Amino acid sequence: MKVNSRVMVFLAVVLGIAIDVHAQTDIKFKEFTLENGLHVIMHQDRTTPIVAVSVLYHVGSKNENPARTGFAHFFEHLLFEGSENIGRGEYFKKIQSIGGTLNAFTSNDQTYYYEVVPSNYLETALYMESERMLHAKIDTIGVNTQREVVKEEKRQRIDNQPYGSILVEVLKRAYHKHPYRWAPIGSMEHLNAAKLDEFMQFYKTYYVPNNAILTIAGDLDYAQTEKWIKTYFSEIPKGTHKIDRPEITEPKRHEEIRDIVYDNIQLPAVIEAYNLPPKDDPESYALDMLSTYLTGGKSSLLTKEIVDKQQKAVVVMAIPLSLEDGGLFLLYGVTNKGVNVDSLEKSIDAQIEKVKTEGISEQDFKKLLAQVENSVVSKNASMEGIAQNLAESKVYFGDANEINKEMEKYNQVKPEDIQRVAKEYLRREGRVVLHYLPKSAQKQSDAGNTNRE
Repeated sequence: MKVNSRVMVFLAVVLGIAIDVHAQTDIKFKEFTLENGLHVIMHQDRTTPIVAVSVLYHVGSKNENPARTGFAHFFEHLLFEGSENIGRGEYFKKIQSIGGTLNAFTSNDQTYYYEVVPSNYLETALYMESERMLHAKIDTIGVNTQREVVKEEKRQRIDNQPYGSILVEVLKRAYHKHPYRWAPIGSMEHLNAAKLDEFMQFYKTYYVPNNAILTIAGDLDYAQTEKWIKTYFSEIPKGTHKIDRPEITEPKRHEEIRDIVYDNIQLPAVIEAYNLPPKDDPESYALDMLSTYLTGGKSSLLTKEIVDKQQKAVVVMAIPLSLEDGGLFLLYGVTNKGVNVDSLEKSIDAQIEKVKTEGISEQDFKKLLAQVENSVVSKNASMEGIAQNLAESKVYFGDANEINKEMEKYNQVKPEDIQRVAKEYLRREGRVVLHYLPKSAQKQSDAGNTNRE
């Protein structure tokens, strides 16, 4: 549900002010915890009259019952239905009517809601989030409405989107034990079968103050903001249900998994997936830099060699899917017209082997480090970005100040570390390789099998 962040520009237009988008290198903040377990982080920045209010619930698809997948993503939508004091469908209208924006997203590990509003409406945004947490409207009408919304989203983004099923297809092959094996969109059959009391139970278990981080960033007064927070959130009772955290370690595999997926596409694609360590593992920084080196920009290794020089692909991408319990390093390439998917796979693998054997030059490494620094700084170029990064630092690293340590940890990575993690994690044994082929190829394959019979 999350879209690209253009909050600053939007508010500049709505409020008629000139906004200087700047990134901060040292994020100062204050934090405290209410008696009900809600952890609060506040960051003051009075350069522009806006403020971001966010709530990160530490619940994602990995917390779901395998027979009821899709609940976390469903609640991302359902909790915009309103509350006992906010009418159905009024949540968006209330925020937008004061010149604000709002959105949410769900991942395997978390559900995140935020509003960005003019700072004189901070109290309104806090009230809205407290209503969502205290007594959201969960009834038959809302459940049935959002079931249809989620079904339509699945049709648009997965079923009818070329290559849209990649994550779904990769996850179920890359994970055999851990609940990361299903994507956040979940199963429509599971959502259809679920009863109202099951949704209520999920809400009472996970959308509680002791499973949430409230972050406010922007033009705020610390004392007044803390007073409002206590007014609106202290009355919310602490959750009493057990919060399930998966204690499953995905077994290491030693054999490559290969498969073909026939999709409504014109150009074939190759997808390679390698298992990664947990999000807070020190190796994550070198692996992230490796992905940037491979496909981060027009001068990256795979783009130069495979797209420009060999012209075997129209696009190549390396994406480290960083997850709390261990994610995936995804390599994705779409063939150029007339190029065989096997040929593209061999070219990608050859460049990976080159990194393993030759490493990265000092010149390329300096350029890579500059790219990474720009990316880190850009993440904190908006109040919403700062709010999210503070919350995730607290949840996944146990320390909100991790936001200020990120670049330091990237700076500790050496060229030989990038070569080492490529050798250690991008191994063919245990990886998943998918060939996405047009459905017309399936018909030809089926016809060939029939003829042979």
